[in-house]
Amino acid sequence: MNIGFAMCGSFCTYSKVFPIMEVLSRDYTVTPIFSEASYTIDSRFGTAQEHINLAREICGVEPLHTIAQVEPIGPKKLLDVLVIAPCTGNTLAKLAHSIADTPVSMAAKSHLRNARPVLVAVSTNDGLAGAAENIGKLLSRKHYYFVPFGQDNAIGKPTSLVADFSALPKALEEALEGRQMQPILV
Repeated sequence: MNIGFAMCGSFCTYSKVFPIMEVLSRDYTVTPIFSEASYTIDSRFGTAQEHINLAREICGVEPLHTIAQVEPIGPKKLLDVLVIAPCTGNTLAKLAHSIADTPVSMAAKSHLRNARPVLVAVSTNDGLAGAAENIGKLLSRKHYYFVPFGQDNAIGKPTSLVADFSALPKALEEALEGRQMQPILV
């Protein structure tokens, strides 16, 4: 199985996301895909180059990071499933409105032309505010599936949502069978 593993710029979740990428890469061919933010921004959670190197080491291939690199995903049927983990509010909005102007949103658009699953692992501070509408739109669309998610800090960040990244492998199995993993809210 060929898995595209697209990463957006929710850097605080990378310590949970990279181990899942590693688990999947043991049994499957995993192609890392970086958003522009993931590929260029250094943060208190590590440098962009450290993250690029880690993805390369885990997957054994160079991460894709441009629109031109990901566009062939659909026409060449390169992936069985596309995972977007973490998926930021910005990317949720682009997906919900069919905007394909980033490597991650173009990867999704290109992949969806083959009616294959896109698995979204949300990580956004406005999931119960501005991004809620976009989550709702994607929940009602064919071929989009979500890793179960919930509030990560209901008192300190009452509108923030984050995926249960440990559930990603099981959610992936369900998505490949055309089912949304339940319960979706944790």
